[in-house]
Amino acid sequence: MTDAQETAAASSLRTTGGAPPDDGGSADSGAPTPLLEPREGIPPVIADEASLAEVIAAFAAGTGPVAVDAERASGYRYGQRAYLVQLRREGAGTALIDPVGCPDLSALGEALSGVEWVLHAATQDLPCLREIGMVPTRLFDTELAGRLAGFPRVGLGAMVEGVLGFVLEKGHSAVDWSTRPLPEPWLRYAALDVELLVDLRDALEKELDRQGKLDWARQEFDAIASAPPAEPRKDPWRRTSGMHKVRRRRQLGVVRELWQTRDRIAQRRDVSPGKVLSDAAIVEAALSLPVNVQALAALNGFGHRMGRRQLEQWQAAVDRAKELSESQLPQPGQPVAGPPPPRAWADKDPVAAARLSAARAAVSALAEELNMPQENLIAPDAVRRVCWEPPAADEEAVAGALTSYGARPWQVEQVAPVLAAALSGQDA
Repeated sequence: MTDAQETAAASSLRTTGGAPPDDGGSADSGAPTPLLEPREGIPPVIADEASLAEVIAAFAAGTGPVAVDAERASGYRYGQRAYLVQLRREGAGTALIDPVGCPDLSALGEALSGVEWVLHAATQDLPCLREIGMVPTRLFDTELAGRLAGFPRVGLGAMVEGVLGFVLEKGHSAVDWSTRPLPEPWLRYAALDVELLVDLRDALEKELDRQGKLDWARQEFDAIASAPPAEPRKDPWRRTSGMHKVRRRRQLGVVRELWQTRDRIAQRRDVSPGKVLSDAAIVEAALSLPVNVQALAALNGFGHRMGRRQLEQWQAAVDRAKELSESQLPQPGQPVAGPPPPRAWADKDPVAAARLSAARAAVSALAEELNMPQENLIAPDAVRRVCWEPPAADEEAVAGALTSYGARPWQVEQVAPVLAAALSGQDA
């Protein structure tokens, strides 16, 4: 049993501070306690400016960290916008805000500037929160904290149960949150998602401090909070599932044309692209290069439920790709910045492949010793870059290289010695 598991099982880490009033439950009684209702009941959904102003005032006057969560409609709607925002803070209670009715929450974000935001898997929610004007200056990520502390399961439900002794109902995580009005069971679920987030944060902070990792976690949280928005992906069509089957440039052109056509339709209709046309259908058409609508209709994904007009628009996309000149066709693969894929190292540079093998073994051993996932100890890409174009095999040079690749100070301090030793051993 790991340190984190032992501590999670101990009553000293568990807290009943988040229990609903008079439920009689305690995390110390053995079996986990189902968390069925928010402490103050299900709050009304805020969907107008007057009600939002009251919420802003209440949360500005609250104390301590603020728990924040957002619900999206992934798989149902185009993009990753927020369709519900949940917050909870001491002195303010819980608020459920409808970003459709209140699309600009920048005033709320400003009211909470300087306050620590507690999120679970922050990088998933921050992009959609940024779109509506909510950007934290400080945060605490309970999922990342769990990873650094060595918990084997870091989903919110697993963490709340393991650390606090309460069971969260998770049946509505994948529903269509763009539905209006939102059903009461969904709202109850949403409110409960932030009910114990601050309690979980407090318990994890104590555990990280006990393990000597609290400063490491703070560096990670600061890096997330200060990170700029992600750059748009170049050639996003290349991420079509099943692309590995597509080899010829003309076929790649069909994938690109179908993907872009699908994206325009999905954006116009505000539906998930997969509901317009599946990735499998795109790849099937690219491989088959159908000559007409009849041939297209015979392919998987373009079956009897698709109307003639729809079939014609997809065939038109295929035909456009067929008419492209050689110079207009996409090149196979993408320009790779940095080292090649590790599977190619043995052929391209056997010495570098040996360095990478030794470095990976050293990082893996250190991660096990520190009781955390390797990818949280150091980004795999940073290790690959150091091994492909190695600096001098001394700790200072390796530390400088890791820093240039974005490693945080705590990561450099832990990893540079073992990486330098691994490189030195291979270069000897």
